[in-house]
Amino acid sequence: MSDRSTHWDNVYATKGEAEVSWFQDSPAISLEMIHSARPDHGAAIIDIGGGASRLVDALLRDGYRDLAVLDLSASALEAAKKRIGRAASAVDWIVADATTWRPGRSYDVWHDRAAFHFLTDPRDRAAYVERLRSAITPGGQIIIATFALDGPEKCSGLPVQRHDSASLAAELGPEFELIETRSETHHTPWKSTQAFQFSRFKRRG
Repeated sequence: MSDRSTHWDNVYATKGEAEVSWFQDSPAISLEMIHSARPDHGAAIIDIGGGASRLVDALLRDGYRDLAVLDLSASALEAAKKRIGRAASAVDWIVADATTWRPGRSYDVWHDRAAFHFLTDPRDRAAYVERLRSAITPGGQIIIATFALDGPEKCSGLPVQRHDSASLAAELGPEFELIETRSETHHTPWKSTQAFQFSRFKRRG
């Protein structure tokens, strides 16, 4: 974890929130897909690789009360807490690597727009899915967004593994049913474009 966390701490220490390619002022598609999963306001929702993302701000405004954000970078989470202010105390902030983390509880919705496509080693992807399986409730929903097959091959100087809904389904296995997939053309702060795909799965049972 140390090399990965050092990399991302350096990114957030040297760049402002809106100076990274993945910045979104409003995480619209993530919110729409979470709402489509129909969690009640007491549902447990975790954002994997959430960093300084504004998704948690929006979920707090929507009235969700059981939120967690996991990221490798303590600096990114501190930036998010500072931005949110007093309401940040209602969020469980977890500094961890999603491939080695040991979940201490279950979640109803698992969201990831940032972490999975950096897992270029099949062993890391298998470790991630093992943690997901141990953390998501039966009937729980998983939303994973990655660079699409025609998206960038690198991000923040690191290679990425591009996906579509079929390759994600193969990684997750048959106990997860594909419910919805959407494409997004993400506009970076410097006006270039990146092709993303979002896929929503439901755990059977």
